[in-house]
Amino acid sequence: MSVEDVNADAWRAYGRRQLDRAYTPPVPARISWTPWAGVGPGAEILGFISGHRVLDIGSGAGHHAVHLARDHGARVTGVELSPTQHARAVLAHADVQGVEFVNADVSACLAEAEPFDAAYAIGTLAYIDPRRVLPELRNGLRPGAPLILSLLHTDLDGRGPSTQVAPREQLILLGDDPPLPTQMWVLAPRLWEDLLTEYGFSVESVELLHHPDDSAKVIQQLIRARCLPDGAPRITSRPRTTRPPLAHAAVGVGAILVGERGLLLGRHQRGTLELPGGTVEAGESFTAAVVRELAEETGLLTRPDDVTLLGTLVDHVDDVLRVTVGALVGTWQGRPTTQPNESVGDWGWYPLDRLPDGLFVCSAQILTAWMPSLPIDHTPADFTAYATDC
Repeated sequence: MSVEDVNADAWRAYGRRQLDRAYTPPVPARISWTPWAGVGPGAEILGFISGHRVLDIGSGAGHHAVHLARDHGARVTGVELSPTQHARAVLAHADVQGVEFVNADVSACLAEAEPFDAAYAIGTLAYIDPRRVLPELRNGLRPGAPLILSLLHTDLDGRGPSTQVAPREQLILLGDDPPLPTQMWVLAPRLWEDLLTEYGFSVESVELLHHPDDSAKVIQQLIRARCLPDGAPRITSRPRTTRPPLAHAAVGVGAILVGERGLLLGRHQRGTLELPGGTVEAGESFTAAVVRELAEETGLLTRPDDVTLLGTLVDHVDDVLRVTVGALVGTWQGRPTTQPNESVGDWGWYPLDRLPDGLFVCSAQILTAWMPSLPIDHTPADFTAYATDC
């Protein structure tokens, strides 16, 4: 029996057990890339998906697909190889608009469908041979489409990822019932990055997500990748040393949103009025940082294509080099609202000819770089424009 046949049998048995128990997981209010609610980012890392075709690889009981359709307006195809897992999804969610459930191998689904705008797998891709599925995903996604993978990194026994592209035995736990043996590709982040690059993806970031209980051993990987267009062979590069560079700079973004009522500003807990924005995370592009920060701070959704980077502002605060990238957001969805656990809130629109006092320095620098005629005083910063037609 092949490795993937072993896994198919295990998930068929798992789905049968859940059908017999009549258990259906609730549709979440926020997508979770781990088994632990609230750990890690939400659906914003998929980008702008309203009205777009999204592939859920190994959709199981279908609750994640339903969340993305209901709460984000996506058109989701949930593909599931296990007939019992597929039956769970259909029994619970057959009437949900914007979702279709397909009982098939992901390869067959990709071969028959038009290219998808985004794809994700929550804990499921590791049950499929990556050398088989990744080239099929590359052909089944449109150029530039995001691929988000949540994968096991360290298991319940504290066993870390493999440094070879080979499956190993892992168990599906079933409470009081005997566990189900499976074969999983539990690979080190560098191996996943090498495989994704080999098969036509660019890896934007790899994040390790930890259990909320510090004593727990299990760790998940969250990989953000993007489908590359066809082109010439890629040239490799490598770091100079294994040590990270000496940190001496702070890098952030600020977003300009101008609507009918004026410019969007929020109030920081320390009193300054600010543009939406924040720190650029490791492995993140400036554009991706704008999209993420806008969603996290205001609840507004935008697409990378609707973000225009204006340029880089450089100044110094004591011994720290501060690099701020300003951006103009053309269109967005939603209404700005104060978000939980964010330091900036109380969002409002301010006419450009009646801007308030007390702007945050970085926001003031971005605004005058965008529109030099604005009468705003601030400490100087060196501005290098990226675009001249905004």
